[in-house]
Amino acid sequence: MPYVIGADLPAQPAGERFRALLERPEILRMPGAHLGLAALLAQKQGFEALYLSGAAMSASMGLPDLGMITVEDVCFFIRQVTRATGLPALVDGDTGYGEALNVMHMVRAFEDAGAGAVHLEDQLLPKKCGHLNDKKLAGADEMAAKVAAARRARRHLYVIARTDAVASEGMDAAVDRAKRYLEAGADAIFPEALTTAEMFREFARRMPGVKLLANMTEFGRTPFFTAAEFQEMGYAMVIWPVSHLRVAAKAWEELYAQVAAEGGTHGAVERMQTRAELYATIGYHAYEELDASLVRTVVPQAMPQR
Repeated sequence: MPYVIGADLPAQPAGERFRALLERPEILRMPGAHLGLAALLAQKQGFEALYLSGAAMSASMGLPDLGMITVEDVCFFIRQVTRATGLPALVDGDTGYGEALNVMHMVRAFEDAGAGAVHLEDQLLPKKCGHLNDKKLAGADEMAAKVAAARRARRHLYVIARTDAVASEGMDAAVDRAKRYLEAGADAIFPEALTTAEMFREFARRMPGVKLLANMTEFGRTPFFTAAEFQEMGYAMVIWPVSHLRVAAKAWEELYAQVAAEGGTHGAVERMQTRAELYATIGYHAYEELDASLVRTVVPQAMPQR
C-alpha cells in the first residue's frame, strides 16, 4: 500500500528510479496504464514502469486526442497511477501545453504529481496522433527551446523529446532535429511513426549511444514488433500506449449491447473479474485490516454517571 503508509513510499524520486531502469541492458517495457486499476493489473504481471498516453486519457474523458486536455487533467491520472503502484510513469506531455513557461509549469506539476518521465513532441496545435496524416511541425528552434525549458524546470524528471518529422520532412531532418533536442538537454529521443524495421535500425545507427523510445501502437503505421525485436534494433524503451484502453472499450461495448439485448448481465458473468479478484487487486482486505488496527471500536462497559 505505497500511498497510505509512509514507510512504504519509495525513498528515491521517480525520475531517478526511471533512469536507473534504463541503465540495465534489457529494454524497458512500458504498457499503457493510465488508470489506477489498470496500473495495479500491469504491476501484477511484473512491469516495472508504466506509460500514460494522452490519447488514452483524452478518450477516457470522451474527448479526441487533439491537445484538448489540460495539465491538471493529466495530473489527476498521474496521481492515481503512482499512488496505486509506486511505479515510475512515463507521461505524454503532448506539445507542452503552450510555450516555454507553460512547459516549465507542466514539468513542475508532473513531478509533484509523481511522474518519472515526460515526452514532448515537435508538433503544432491542434496536435494529432503521430500515426495520422497532415501533422504540422513546430520549428526546430522552437522545440529546442521547450526542451531546454523542461530541462531547467526539472529536479529529477527524465525528459524525452519526440520528433514527428520523419513522415513530412524525411529521415535526415528527423535525425537533425533529434540532435538539436539532445543539445538542448533531452535525455532521450522518441522517433514517432517509423514504418519499417530498416527505418528503426537506421535511426538508431545515426543516434549512437542515445536512449531511444519505440512506440508499438495498433492500427497505426508501425508493423508489429516485439520488445526483443525493438531491443535488437537499438531501442532502450518500448510503449504499448492505448492497447489496454482498446481492449477495455471493446469489452464495455459488448457488455452494453448484451444488456440492451437480453435485459441483464447474466450472460456476461463469465467475462467479468469477480468481486474477490477485484478486492485482491486493489488490496481491499489489507486496507480494511489497516483501518481496524488504527481505529478500534470501544464498547461502553457501563452507563455514564450523571
